[in-house]
Amino acid sequence: MLGVPTSQTAAAGVADHQDHLNGTTLAMEEVNAAGGILGRELKLFVIDMDVLSPEASKQAIAACVDAKVAAISNAFTLVPIPTMDTSANYKCPYLNGNAQRAATEAMRTNPEKYGHIFQLAPSEVNYGWTFPLWLAHEEKRGVWKPKNRKVHIVQEQIAYTQTISKAAQEAIKKQGQFEIARITDIQYPVQDWAPIVREMKEVDAAAIMVDHWVAAEYAAFCKQFLADPVENSLVYLQYGPSQPEFIDLAGRSGNGFCWGTTMGVYGDARGLAFRDKYKKRFRGVMGEVYTGIGYDIVHYLKLAWEAVGDPQNFAAVCAWIRTNSYQSVCGHVDMQNAYQEAVHFPDNGFDTLQTGELDKGVATLYYQVQDSEHKIIFPDEVALTALQPPPWWS
Repeated sequence: MLGVPTSQTAAAGVADHQDHLNGTTLAMEEVNAAGGILGRELKLFVIDMDVLSPEASKQAIAACVDAKVAAISNAFTLVPIPTMDTSANYKCPYLNGNAQRAATEAMRTNPEKYGHIFQLAPSEVNYGWTFPLWLAHEEKRGVWKPKNRKVHIVQEQIAYTQTISKAAQEAIKKQGQFEIARITDIQYPVQDWAPIVREMKEVDAAAIMVDHWVAAEYAAFCKQFLADPVENSLVYLQYGPSQPEFIDLAGRSGNGFCWGTTMGVYGDARGLAFRDKYKKRFRGVMGEVYTGIGYDIVHYLKLAWEAVGDPQNFAAVCAWIRTNSYQSVCGHVDMQNAYQEAVHFPDNGFDTLQTGELDKGVATLYYQVQDSEHKIIFPDEVALTALQPPPWWS
């Protein structure tokens, strides 16, 4: 039995977690149709969780432990350390898409306690570290001609988004091609974007990073921005548009905006085959991120369980995952490092978990919404198209 703590009723995380559960379900059905795990049917233990609450996140993991699951697959929690602590005595394999360096740093410093925990998504620091590489890439290609060298960062206040903002500031300063013109704070939930848009117009930066994570609020931003846009600015919305409801809520107002994720479904043959299967199984807009992560975790665990021969031998299963990489629909997952975190592509030069070879890491993907569809525009190795001029460019 696979434990899948899933946000179902909380104020945050529901869309991503439903994506993760859908991808997990698709993989489970494939596994069982092919004979199961060592001749036994794979079952899911799904329990509600609140990704903003340490206590509720701990309770969800504790319920998985009480159910004696063979492994845990979790999209993410915004309070990872309490969940890690709750699983520390049980020590079943705990695979997740948290994308948080605080969690993998805890693993690095205390592998005896956290050695059963594996993070498939490269950490959030890579959003910030890679951002100026993307800006330089788009300027070099010539579609975007920066009107100045200014970057305006609008940042939410949780630790996750603050870490991204600090990493972006560090990388922009180190690169030296752009400069931070202003940092504006926002607080979840954002009720009205009008004051933020007015400040954006006042700063008039060539590039704007909105460092937030909620799809519905991003959709509202897009509509208010288009009513009085910052002309000729390149606008990046960190991660949130990946959630299916963004396209549904934003409609054509979403066209032209860019966004990114440190792990998402590729547009290669493997990724396209997954997309086809997923869309046949589930209706509506496909989430670009946790659909693939949930799917990948099941198949990664299947390989580990069958190689070890006993899913209840947690230590042996974890050792197998730790020493065997996996080519997933979201890139090459390799846990053979002190953080037990996927290696990041491209190499942004900031730590050891970087690679310059696509087939040895998981790529940060940059998308642009074009004709109400998400299109990968960076890095070139996996891009499906190029940046197009947004409606607010002259």
